[in-house]
Amino acid sequence: MKLTITEAAWEQLNLLMDECHTTLRLYYDTEGLGCGVNGQPTIRLVDTNKREADQEVENEHLPVIIDHQQAIFFRKEMKLDLVKGTFRLSSPEGILNPIIPTGTVKNEVAL
Repeated sequence: MKLTITEAAWEQLNLLMDECHTTLRLYYDTEGLGCGVNGQPTIRLVDTNKREADQEVENEHLPVIIDHQQAIFFRKEMKLDLVKGTFRLSSPEGILNPIIPTGTVKNEVAL
């Protein structure tokens, strides 16, 4: 799995990172959406503590991880961009999440 981060998205991530949030997690958010298959691919900045179920995602800018069970909801090749002040996660097949507000990127992940 590979994630390409555009320059605009990288600049915004740099503004959001701090000493406790230095790893990007690809995350399938199901909170408030019912069963586990109703969710939305998103991103979160998290601490560097990698869990046993995590796998690394190829990236040139920073450590990126994903829970191996959630990988099915993502694509082999993806791009993270910044469009009109919000993150957008897409793949060659289409948009995975068109609007990821910057304010949610540091929210805690419920795994």
